[in-house]
Amino acid sequence: MITTRTNTFSVLFWIHRKRANVNGEMPIYMRITVDGRRSEISLQRQVEEKHWDVKAQRVKNNAPNAFSINNYLDMARGKVYKIYNILDSNKEEITAKKIKLIFTGKDEDPNFKTLMEAFDYHNIKMAEKVKIGKIVPKTHQRYLITKDKVQAFIKRQYKKEDMPLKDLKLKFVTEFEHYLLTKDHLQSNTAHKYIRNLKKIMNMSVALDWIPSNPFNNFRCSYKNPKRQVLTQEEIDAIIEKDFHSERLNQVADVFIFCCYTGFAYSDVYKLTQDDVVIGMDGNPWITTYRKKTDTQESVPLLPIALKIVEKYRKNEECVKRNKLLPVNSNQRYNSYLKEIAAVCGIEKKLTTHIARHTFATTITLANGVPIETVSKMLGHQSIRTTQIYAKVVQRKVSEDMMKLKGKLFATESSKDTKAV
Repeated sequence: MITTRTNTFSVLFWIHRKRANVNGEMPIYMRITVDGRRSEISLQRQVEEKHWDVKAQRVKNNAPNAFSINNYLDMARGKVYKIYNILDSNKEEITAKKIKLIFTGKDEDPNFKTLMEAFDYHNIKMAEKVKIGKIVPKTHQRYLITKDKVQAFIKRQYKKEDMPLKDLKLKFVTEFEHYLLTKDHLQSNTAHKYIRNLKKIMNMSVALDWIPSNPFNNFRCSYKNPKRQVLTQEEIDAIIEKDFHSERLNQVADVFIFCCYTGFAYSDVYKLTQDDVVIGMDGNPWITTYRKKTDTQESVPLLPIALKIVEKYRKNEECVKRNKLLPVNSNQRYNSYLKEIAAVCGIEKKLTTHIARHTFATTITLANGVPIETVSKMLGHQSIRTTQIYAKVVQRKVSEDMMKLKGKLFATESSKDTKAV
């Protein structure tokens, strides 16, 4: 028994001997007592009297299903204590009947759901979708991380483990943003990604009638376009023409250049196989696959340089053994080798797995007049706005466009001058 504020509170388990079934099994009940008043709950578990330890309030270890039943009893006790602590921390009236109603899901207030319960509900459903391939594990992981960050914030800011959904106000999310920026030291874009996930949990809670409206609707998440580095054609050529006198560096350079000419992200090129190379409707080799990040189709015709690299490794022993299109290292080792390649080639930019994708979007495609709609399709983007973020037009493309405009604007005047003469 524990005592907090003016309440006395206890939980115990017992078997109801008068309700034994034909097999002699007796139902297990949980008794909740608050200030001397009791409420009892049938736990839908049965046990023979000889297998019940009255003193320990548990099934004896040698009994059938002892492990699973005792685990359930521990879970039930923990849930009751959690309900009690939430009511206590929120200064709400605590009665045995109210705890029973909440425990059984028959609470007179259907809105009594907590934020952590909402996260758990969402994340369990998402985990089920991961199992059937509807959602990639990385997306599920982001929500698990979001839950951890929200819970850490609640502990720091409110000295609690959890909070009822009905008690959340706009102030909560504004303070959460401040926490992410000042305590977690996150960049604004990253912080707002977590807040967007939190808002989705709240929208789900509205849809399930756990709360009447989303209190965070008026919080606007912003996104600042980061400065993305890309390689110039001269820098790309420097890597292509360089013999690194190291098989591993040459392989990493080939994979990087392949990405520069196809736009594949590291996670996607890593899983490519020979079967992903197909003959397109134009009679030329293409690679068609689905992006690991978004599960959207990404179809790219192989330019001569990319095709040459594919042919180079078609009979590579390592690639054949692992059923890989190219010899791709782990992400960490790959980035480490890229630093070495940049140093050898005199490239001062920080080479990463993703800079190749940016380079494809700008230097290889947009700067050479490929329409942004086509680039968006090849990159597997769900929205052209994403492509606009990735693919900033380089100076040469701007210059060429202005020259075309100049030709159109002044061609008429030139014609007029000729007639005047």
